Order: sequence, then C-alpha cells, then structure tokens
Amino acid sequence: MIKANKYVDRNPELIGRFKVMTLCTQLELHSSENNRTPSERYLKILLTSKLVIMATAAMITLSGCGSDGEPSRDVKASSEDALPSLKALDTSWTNTMVWIPGGSYLRGSESGQGDEKPVREIKISGFWVDATEVTNDQFNEFVLETGYVTVAERRPDSSQFPGVDPSLLKAGGIVFIPPGEPVSLRNHYAWWTYVAGANWRHPTGPDSDIQGKGNYPVVQMAWEDAVAYAQWAGKRLPSEAEWEYAARGGVAGNEYVWGNEVTPNDQWHANVWQGDFPNQNTVADGHYLMAPVRQYPPNSHGLYDMAGNVWEWCLDWYMPDYYAKSPSQNPPGPNQSYDPNEPGMPKK
Repeated sequence: MIKANKYVDRNPELIGRFKVMTLCTQLELHSSENNRTPSERYLKILLTSKLVIMATAAMITLSGCGSDGEPSRDVKASSEDALPSLKALDTSWTNTMVWIPGGSYLRGSESGQGDEKPVREIKISGFWVDATEVTNDQFNEFVLETGYVTVAERRPDSSQFPGVDPSLLKAGGIVFIPPGEPVSLRNHYAWWTYVAGANWRHPTGPDSDIQGKGNYPVVQMAWEDAVAYAQWAGKRLPSEAEWEYAARGGVAGNEYVWGNEVTPNDQWHANVWQGDFPNQNTVADGHYLMAPVRQYPPNSHGLYDMAGNVWEWCLDWYMPDYYAKSPSQNPPGPNQSYDPNEPGMPKK
C-alpha cells in the first residue's frame, strides 16, 4: 500500500490542473465492449487510441530518410516543431533507436471512442524512434548535465490557481492510489490523487524513490519536461500519427500487434491491469503498476512497451475531430488544443 496519506490532497482543482504530472500506470481503459475481459478491452483501446493526456514517459523520435527510403547518413529532426539540439549527436544513438520505414496504415478505430473516428489511410515518412521509453538513468544523465528542474518539482504559481488556498500549492504530482472501496468508474478522482513531493525521483510521493530502478521508465513527466529532454538529446517527440504507425508494428487485421489472443501460449506481451480495477490487481503479468523496459517481447519493428506499462507523450495538441480533418500524409497534429468537455484546459 502506498504510504502517501499524509501528503495527499484530493482537491479536484489541483488534480484537474496537474494532469500533466500524473504517474501513469497499467490502468484499464473502460469501454462499452461488454464481450471483452478488462485486459482485452484495455489492450484493444490502447493500441488504437490517442495517448495525449497525462502521459509520463517519452518515446523520442529522429526523422530523416534518403531518396531510396533508407536512413540518411546525416539524420536531422525534420519537424518544424523540432527544437535545436543542446547536445551534439554521436554514433551511440543508433544503439538505442530503431528505423521505422515509411509506409501507410489505417489510423483510428470505428469501434473506439468518438475521437478515434473516422478510420483513414495515413501515409508516414520513415523515421528513427527510441526502442524503449526514456529510463530513469537516461533522464538522470540529462538532469546532471543541465541542472533541469521538472514541472513536478516546482512550486505552483498561485496566479494560475485563483481561488485555491495558497497553502495547498506545493510541488508534487498526481499518483494512482487504490480507493479501497467500490467506486464509480466514471469518477477518476477516486483513484488519482495529488501528492505533495511526488516527482520523477519520488514517483508515488516522498516515501518512494527510484533506487535500483534505473531501467524503469521515468515518470511524473510534464510535456515540457519531455520536450526539454528531447531537445537536449538532439531529437523530438513523435507526432501522434508517427507513434501509432510505429506502435502497430506494420501489422494489420489482428486484434493485437502480436496476434488475436491476449496471452498466446500463456505468455503476457504487455504490462496491464489484471483484476478488479481500481482496487485489485492480480499481477498476473509479473509487475504491479510499472515494469522495467524490455520485459516483454517487442513488436515487429523492435519497439518495446508500445502497449501497456506507462503512457507516452506525443508532440501533438489534442482536438477531438482531428482524425477527420488531418492531412493524409505526415499529419503534424493540430496547431492548438480544444476539448469541448474541458474547454479551458489545453491538452497534449
């Protein structure tokens, strides 16, 4: 049980404003597909959904290709949103990245949420992408070299929180804490809790740490933290379209990228919630909440944890109708955010 009660604040205003600092774990995404087990529903939605809110780990992209479709020798970030590098590239990056050849795929899901429709063919140019989530060790190297302080480590600016008691404005983040009793699955405040002192060094609060977890995904990352790391590394975040293309692994028609069964040959292929969400996790896949990187088989591109484990940041702003309006080739994402359900909150 997480020892966080003395640091907890369940003020909905704080939880709502600090979504970007959430510790995201293997939570079930609930759908209306009544014929599926919780794990099956989670996996299907995750493989066809936009992971744009409350994501915590960055998959980093480097774009570039030659005229023959193969990786160019002089690879540069090719998005107008890419930031200038603060760290000179060296050959070591090729050991941690995978080349994703250009091609096309059907983006979206007619059986998914409204913002996943319509299904459209999208063409993507080739790009390099990290094989795993950014780890604690990798992010620590960035912090040691630059002195960077993450959003979760900064005290909130009271001017951005009118009406909130200033004494409640403490540096921290959102943490998953099982409520311990039956709750409505529509009330995410029941299990997401603002915890003072939660940050990438202390993912679930001051009583936690990352000792011995250098190969775990770094979490409690705001979008600007992910962008800062990518800039330092000489890379950028992937667009949502690139991310989904890479996540699918070149596979079409299967229920999941590894086939049509959740656990073929009784083997788990992703770290997800098993049991009665949000209170009981049977840990059938071997890991509670998070798993180290490379614990499960990669997809056909050689990428790990593109389903399950932690949610991952993309470059795009969020617009619920963007699938219908986006360009069909290399969609860069909307140039602004608007969610009619929360019109005052820009989202990535």
